[in-house]
Amino acid sequence: MPLAIFDLDDTLINGDSDHAWGEFLVSQQRVDSATYKQKNDAFYRDYREGRLDYDEYLAFALAPFAQIPKHELLALRDTFMRDIIAPMLQDSAVALLQQHRNAGDFILVITSTSRFVVEPICQLLGVDALIATELETDTAGNYTGRPTGLPSYQEGKITRLQQWLAENTCDMQGSSFYSDSINDLPLLLEVDRPVAVDPDDKLRKEAEARGWEIISLRDS
Repeated sequence: MPLAIFDLDDTLINGDSDHAWGEFLVSQQRVDSATYKQKNDAFYRDYREGRLDYDEYLAFALAPFAQIPKHELLALRDTFMRDIIAPMLQDSAVALLQQHRNAGDFILVITSTSRFVVEPICQLLGVDALIATELETDTAGNYTGRPTGLPSYQEGKITRLQQWLAENTCDMQGSSFYSDSINDLPLLLEVDRPVAVDPDDKLRKEAEARGWEIISLRDS
């Protein structure tokens, strides 16, 4: 089965779930409003420019997971899915996923966002498998506020994909990868069919120079 690989944020959904989760925590008064919002926005700008210090960002973004009890995090996520993520869903993205299913492709999402945030989104979209940044838990199953394993960011997406391929029956023959971000250039260079989706300025320039397909999944 050929692999149809997708980035999630600003690709399959019209928005960034990681940044939106931070904004949501601010709106719910679960973090220091002024300071957290300022840092969250600054990290997002750095990400968009392809110059994010990802270790520094993870330390910031995952800290609330150690401060908020797990049962409360799960309840917050339910509200987040209903109020924030649902409006980000795109009919055109759902249709594209269905095209790949009809073609017999295996649909894999690879995202740098935490599994906690993106897993219910991917379940809703009906993807076959997910590679995401994993959160460390203690012996009681509570989040420590630290990642575990290699985050699936930039070149880390390639490493995590290689690890996944070694444990599954898929290979890269006939593979495609859809992304909006210059941060995903390393993986875009590895697939047979790279596709820039509503790309940022830097990725658009790369895609145009390399003759890659450029599409839009924006419903409006």
